[in-house]
Amino acid sequence: MNINIDIEKLVFEGMAMSPSQRRLLQAAVEAELGRLLATEGIPEKWKGGGVVPSDAIQLKPGTNFTQMGQQIAQRIYGGMKP
Repeated sequence: MNINIDIEKLVFEGMAMSPSQRRLLQAAVEAELGRLLATEGIPEKWKGGGVVPSDAIQLKPGTNFTQMGQQIAQRIYGGMKP
């Protein structure tokens, strides 16, 4: 099975990131989302495609980019479920 994910936009307000930090965050989101899809599967209503509604994620101070990516992916995956 091939899974294609297109994240149109992630907005980070009040957070400055270098290009390398953005790449690290992107890789963390992709890795965690891939892990969730591989272990939990694709929710039935999403097998034909869909859109996850945007939502704010509050991050704790001191959260690193890997943890941020995991939290973002988990929120995206959670939004895929009914």
